[in-house]
Amino acid sequence: MVLTPGWVWQGGPTRRALGTGVPTGLFLGAFAFVESGSWIAAAVVFLLLSPFHGIRVARRMGRAWPGAAQLDAADRAAVVRATRRGADLGDPRLAPAVIDYAEALRNVREQDRIRRWVVAGLATVALVLALYDTHSGERGQAVASWLVLAVFLLDLIWRPGQEDAVVARARRAADAARRTLRRNPADDLP
Repeated sequence: MVLTPGWVWQGGPTRRALGTGVPTGLFLGAFAFVESGSWIAAAVVFLLLSPFHGIRVARRMGRAWPGAAQLDAADRAAVVRATRRGADLGDPRLAPAVIDYAEALRNVREQDRIRRWVVAGLATVALVLALYDTHSGERGQAVASWLVLAVFLLDLIWRPGQEDAVVARARRAADAARRTLRRNPADDLP
């Protein structure tokens, strides 16, 4: 959720499911095509994994930041944009939402720490499979195996720094929102 693009939040749960599920399904469907050379296999992977991943991520996003449901699309987008950029929204009405979203990002980041170990284990398996496929498999299998390994390595190397940067910017935005609330304490009342 930390690296989910801000535009995904603009809509409701259906848009969040489509915004995360369709790109994932396309990506994994492309892997299936490279490995098998079959458009049917790619379509099956897309049709099965897009809704599965999209619904799972949309539900997780909703649980992580339940306050998003109380905001209209424009306000939700403004809160997400400002928080992810580390900007001062300057709107006392939306300041609590900025603080809430920043806390949700931090919590999700903490919950995902164990994920690194899982990805490291999968990368190890992917390396073994890539070496095996290179020596005894077909060309498509070898290419797909090395691409999978590259994705896992990218996830291990690039993702943590990006998530840390987003969480740090969110912390700055939350601090600015707290200052806004201190300047306008009456505006914090419902």
